[in-house]
Amino acid sequence: LGSSPVTIVVTSEADTWDIDTSSCPGCGHFVDWDQMPEAQQEAQIPRDVLERPPKELKRLARAGCWAGSHAGRARLYPRLIQRVSCRLVTPDALVYRDVAGRLFGKRSVSSHPLPEFLEGCPMPTYCLNPHGVTALKKILICVGELFPDITHSPLLPALAALLLHYSRDEAQCFESLARLIASNAPHAAYIDQSFLAHQASCMTFGDLANKHCPAAHRLIAGAAHDVLEVYSEWLSWLFPGLPFAFAVRVLDVFLLEGQKVLYRIALALLKQFRLSAAPAGPQGSDIKAELQAFVGNIAQHVSVEKLLERAFGIRLFSRKEIWLLQMANRKALVERGITVVQRRPSFHLAVDMQSFSSSVVTAQEMRLVWAWIPERFSLFPPLLLFSTSRDGCSLQRFYTCCEGYEPTVLLIKTTEGEVCGAFLSSDWSERKKSGATSGFFGTGECFVFTVRPEADRYEWVFIKKPELAKAVPRSRQRSPSPAAESPLGSSRDSPSPNLLAVPSPQRRGRLSPFLAVRHFLLPSKSASMFMCGSRDGIVIGKGG
Repeated sequence: LGSSPVTIVVTSEADTWDIDTSSCPGCGHFVDWDQMPEAQQEAQIPRDVLERPPKELKRLARAGCWAGSHAGRARLYPRLIQRVSCRLVTPDALVYRDVAGRLFGKRSVSSHPLPEFLEGCPMPTYCLNPHGVTALKKILICVGELFPDITHSPLLPALAALLLHYSRDEAQCFESLARLIASNAPHAAYIDQSFLAHQASCMTFGDLANKHCPAAHRLIAGAAHDVLEVYSEWLSWLFPGLPFAFAVRVLDVFLLEGQKVLYRIALALLKQFRLSAAPAGPQGSDIKAELQAFVGNIAQHVSVEKLLERAFGIRLFSRKEIWLLQMANRKALVERGITVVQRRPSFHLAVDMQSFSSSVVTAQEMRLVWAWIPERFSLFPPLLLFSTSRDGCSLQRFYTCCEGYEPTVLLIKTTEGEVCGAFLSSDWSERKKSGATSGFFGTGECFVFTVRPEADRYEWVFIKKPELAKAVPRSRQRSPSPAAESPLGSSRDSPSPNLLAVPSPQRRGRLSPFLAVRHFLLPSKSASMFMCGSRDGIVIGKGG
């Protein structure tokens, strides 16, 4: 009844539309075994595997304990998913049989539109046979019927297809999928169910790539006009991008550890892409297509065991810290007008730097700087607050122009033509809270950078080496005053060089600061503060 196309599933009389109610404990009637990879070797799955503690289960899954047995996965998957904490009222196999019998009970030609949340989402079939493809569509239609709040979910069809390979019937597959959809485990979501949640996870991945894959991030920032657009497809690198043998190994761990595993694998793929693309860099103008092609041929570059080993070697934030970052990104999207019920963005999210003009940096250089800052801030176009060519060289004038704004980016051009700067996470007005003394403020998201002659970024040491936090002694010394004769951040009175700070109380409408002291087990309340300002000068950084 509108101009938008509707996808229709048309089933002939020959299709088996009745629900398989067989009690057969086996699986595989949805699978084309000619396409299915051979099991490597019979898995030695411990008899008491389900009684093992969660940490031990994770270790076994990461090591591929049940990777060699299709039957082993078929036995384990439903039992592992039954352990997922979910909402009290969650549709199960009996509900599926009832709804599917009502929708698809007649054997005559039937047509049912696929749910709207699948619009624009890939629907991989992997090794499913025609009967399995039909079953997959029926399951997704029933998900749309029973979960009407889902508006956008790129992961859901791939997850349904993978689970169907190891399900004894459609009803069991549906029940497993429903429990993952309805999961209410704290800070451990499995499936994004709206465009807002999905886009927040894409921005979170961009933040993680910025922190953990700086070389690959710089490569993409240099090759793509819109870095966020590249990272918006990070989930499709995994599903349906990865070959079945890789995808199902990811699923083994995903069922136990949730979405954090997907971030790990995607970061490992990005690191591997950087290694494979060096030193020539991307060969064409379409970096997104090159990434997808690379992931599709990943077996030529690295084994699944090596990929998982590299993924779990990355020191990521905890689930809670990632969740906090997702919430901050979600809030930024809401400020840009994205709503929970919105299916697709009605405008372009990324900032167009082509119209950016500056005497300090070029548009291309500013695009790189914008790729370094946290994703939730890069959604917004830069606004010029202060310039020495326009506002003069008074430090007090600098403070006056910048107060009331956060975050800010400071760009400095020397008389020799070199360009450096800093990303400053907090409002300069916070310097006044120290009274007559010059105290530090800010959060661990602050960083300094160079643009010319070489582009590089220097950030908080704890981001890459969180274990250093445990070795930091508690400091009772006062923060230094930024005297003109002291080298930048190297005063002899400065506290321990690895300390940072607690942010000030939140103002309404402010985007949540991240990487503050509460996100790490730090012994000092000044541990994430890297900004200091007085009448004599400013300091960005601390220690040696």
